[in-house]
Amino acid sequence: MLLVCPHCGTKNRVAPDTLQNVLACGSCRADLLPAAPMVIADAAFERFIGGTELPVVVDFWAAWCGPCKAMAPQFENVARAMPLVRFVKVDTDAAPLASAKYNIRSIPSLLLFEGGKEKARIAGAMSAQDLKAWLHAHLSAAAQR
Repeated sequence: MLLVCPHCGTKNRVAPDTLQNVLACGSCRADLLPAAPMVIADAAFERFIGGTELPVVVDFWAAWCGPCKAMAPQFENVARAMPLVRFVKVDTDAAPLASAKYNIRSIPSLLLFEGGKEKARIAGAMSAQDLKAWLHAHLSAAAQR
């Protein structure tokens, strides 16, 4: 299975049965599966989304957005509860290319990617319980194991 390092962008091949372990990038030694959401910049976004074989949930947000700030702890709680899904935060002000490419018109907007392709999206703040329900409704059966 391939995982892209959120820090240096290196593709790492890992055995699926080791995903529950602490995994370090072969290049920069950073944690490949941190429990907290990762911040991804414009320059690394496409490589990260396209190169990782685990599902990726992206929270498009902005620092000035009240609902985004209110939802941040909920997003973090779900990230800790679902270690085999990668949770990413993209600041729309700092990442205008990714925001434009994915036609982000309202924030917060959550996009779910599987296999490098957008599978689902939803806009608006939500509770951790609602976020988990949305993910379970859209994740493939293999990703929910």
